[in-house]
Amino acid sequence: MSILQQIINRAKQAPATITLCEAEDIRILNAALKAQNEGIAKIILVGDENKIQNKAKEYELDISLLDIEDTKSSKNRPLLVNALVKQRAHKGMTAAQAEHALDDPLCFANMMVHSDLAQGSVAGAVYSTADVVRNALQLIGKRPDTAIVSSFFLMLLKQAPDAQERPVIFSDCGLIIDPDAEELAAITIAASKSAKDLLNVDPRIAMLSFSTAGSAKHPAVDKVTQAATLIKDKLPNIAIDGEVQFDAAFVPDIAAKKIKHSSVNGQANVFIFPNLDAGNISYKIAERIGGATAIGPLLQGLQKPANDLSRGCHVNDIFYVIAITSLQAQSVNN
Repeated sequence: MSILQQIINRAKQAPATITLCEAEDIRILNAALKAQNEGIAKIILVGDENKIQNKAKEYELDISLLDIEDTKSSKNRPLLVNALVKQRAHKGMTAAQAEHALDDPLCFANMMVHSDLAQGSVAGAVYSTADVVRNALQLIGKRPDTAIVSSFFLMLLKQAPDAQERPVIFSDCGLIIDPDAEELAAITIAASKSAKDLLNVDPRIAMLSFSTAGSAKHPAVDKVTQAATLIKDKLPNIAIDGEVQFDAAFVPDIAAKKIKHSSVNGQANVFIFPNLDAGNISYKIAERIGGATAIGPLLQGLQKPANDLSRGCHVNDIFYVIAITSLQAQSVNN
């Protein structure tokens, strides 16, 4: 069974309530219907109800079983105004400003998550990544036990034509530009949790570099080795190689030649990149040349899940992100 089908099946066991704030986009409507019909989530569409209904009629979609929260007329609006004023009081937020802010479906959707009216949100088909991430940080906030909010991709790596795809985590490929050693350690710890939650495996971490086990000397290498040391101090039993080149992290025979005492042995399932240049370039090469499937960027380190979409996403991409968000919500509640 593929990892995506496993995620779908696990999401069905306790479907979370997920807000979608771009419901005037036909891709979102189709994905919402698919998600609700397959039982992976309970969907709440957020926006202008008349425009959403008109879009559904235009494409002959029956959305009668989907809940819609109209940002202007929702009965929950007064509660959300008060919650937003409280949440942003340190920035001087007034009731009038909160009223205006909640006209934005992205703000409204995330405040529903903040106020426990929903358990997660998905956006980014229309909104930019910067808007999605900033809104999630401001309104949902980071977990108290994490130092930084970062991102990851669920990568399904293409292997032999008749072999099942190899699921791994790539992090951070979408958010933190040049993490220092402490930030890189925090990204890694969050990514190891993402691997456990989504892949249902024990993480085997590769701290990627152009050097393996001291084969090169450079401050960029030092940063990776320092981060690995910090992780080992916090998680002494975790399987981790660092610093390590990609081939030694991915191919057992090469690992055996390059690393004398490897705990990963060329079978990494969590790949940590030293900066955003390396991560972003690598996932796109894997996707476009290597034929890998890339799902994300997905956010990690938030108090409750709020995930991003590519503006070029397809219906199935959105459906899978909804399933992952639902599964992440289960992890928050456990």
